[in-house]
Amino acid sequence: MLLHEFRPGRLLVGLTALALTTLYAGDLAGAWTPPWYAVVPVLCGGLGAAALATWVAYRIRRRSARSRSSESTEAPASSSGSQAIR
Repeated sequence: MLLHEFRPGRLLVGLTALALTTLYAGDLAGAWTPPWYAVVPVLCGGLGAAALATWVAYRIRRRSARSRSSESTEAPASSSGSQAIR
């Protein structure tokens, strides 16, 4: 049993933050010298992918919730008329 639901958008944001951290750590250590504008495509691409993943996961959860609620559309037993009204 899962303790919480899976959030793919948060995973992608975390991976984007790790990628930017690695980029800056490599620059600080002198391993490579990335151009100053390299952050913009990594950040925008990561946040865009996270937004898309969040939207897709939301649509999947909505669709599965809608199908679960449509399976039980019958009236409850107490309002079906089988009990006497006082």
